[in-house]
This record gives sequence, structure tokens and C-alpha cells, in this order.
Amino acid sequence: MEDPPTGFRFYPTEEELVGFYLHNQLEGQMHHHINRVIPVIDINAKEPWDLP
Repeated sequence: MEDPPTGFRFYPTEEELVGFYLHNQLEGQMHHHINRVIPVIDINAKEPWDLP
């Protein structure tokens, strides 16, 4: 998958997030290119002021 074009905006609806992203994340079916748009981070491993 190519990088998104400059200025690319990602505004999923709540339904899209739950229906696609969260469902696939819980099922272990995430595609590697999704992490380029929605990074997965361990919030417990960082201080609050260091979160992106």
C-alpha cells in the first residue's frame, strides 16, 4: 500500500471504527497498512505527556 497523499484526512464515523477497525482488531485480522493510519500504542508504557 502506498503512503496516503499529502493532506490526507482520516475521519471515520463511530460506526466505521467499531464495525471495521475494532472488530478486526479483536479478531486478530488487522492488516499491517491500517497501523500506518491508526497507530497502536501501549498507553501504559508511556507518561501522559509523552503520548502522541
